[in-house]
Amino acid sequence: MINVFLYAANAVLPIVLLIALGYFLRQRNFYDEKFLKTANKLGFRVVLPMLLFYNVYKIDSLASINWSTVLYAIVTILVLFAVGLVAVMVFCKNDRQKGVLLQSSFRSNFAIIGIPLAQSLGGDETLAVVSVLSAFSIALFNVLAVISLTVFIKDEENSKPSVKSILIKISKNPLIIAILLGLLCLLFRSVEPVTSDGNPVFTLKNQLPFLYSAVETAAKMASPLMLIVLGGQFSFEAIGALKKQIAMGTFMRIILAPVIGVGGAILLNELGVFTFNSNDYAAFIALFGSPIAVSSAVMAAEMHNDEQLAGQLVVWTSIGSVATVFISAVILKSFSLL
Repeated sequence: MINVFLYAANAVLPIVLLIALGYFLRQRNFYDEKFLKTANKLGFRVVLPMLLFYNVYKIDSLASINWSTVLYAIVTILVLFAVGLVAVMVFCKNDRQKGVLLQSSFRSNFAIIGIPLAQSLGGDETLAVVSVLSAFSIALFNVLAVISLTVFIKDEENSKPSVKSILIKISKNPLIIAILLGLLCLLFRSVEPVTSDGNPVFTLKNQLPFLYSAVETAAKMASPLMLIVLGGQFSFEAIGALKKQIAMGTFMRIILAPVIGVGGAILLNELGVFTFNSNDYAAFIALFGSPIAVSSAVMAAEMHNDEQLAGQLVVWTSIGSVATVFISAVILKSFSLL
């Protein structure tokens, strides 16, 4: 299991190092606040949507989807959202922090950390599972994130947002639009004619390789860019004032979520409600046990929530997840579930 720990560390520590690089450069006045705001917009509106579109587009076909696994993941994410909503309503008084903390309860860094982590835990067969899960879970993450970051914030007229305004923000969210475009491409690929060797007659990768390559390159730059920008916005001075909120968000993200998500899957499998295998469990560790998504801090800034708290949670859940992912893997391995 030392290999599991090393992989968890190797998957998470690069995130911490890139954040540290961004912090170092900001302390050296390499860039200013104006640059950080512009880079945040670039990430949220351009490169992060390309990353999500790319991840969905890479799924082989709709036929490879295990709907029971998808159903469990969706229901569990909604349960985590509900649990988090109750928690922030009871324990958090600051409206600008409620949505940020609520994100911690359900939203993981599945695209950047979870998918390769699951592959390490379960191999190529697990990679097929998580690729399918990503299309549905990341879309749901972003819909719930828009709700989380909107419902507690008053609008220009100093009133709580209506259902209509929330739906409009969901429909305009670049990350959600990108995922939907990816799903539409996947749907089109499943019904289009195929060649004699069984391949679709048209794909971006084969017929428009220059466009596919451009999207792939932009997708690969999304994570490092956002992490460096996040580091530039990080402040150690904020830890003291936010320590209770940081502790609460970190607990919900890397302890409560995997206990409910992975533990619930084991329980339902034992009861015969669902039938899960080792690939599913590896995928669930990655889905529910990964640190909070980097884009959560970007969205918090864009939607006028407490971006400082959001950035702190990305850092501390990333550091803490090295230990919790390892513990989760060791426990499941000891019971021959991995």
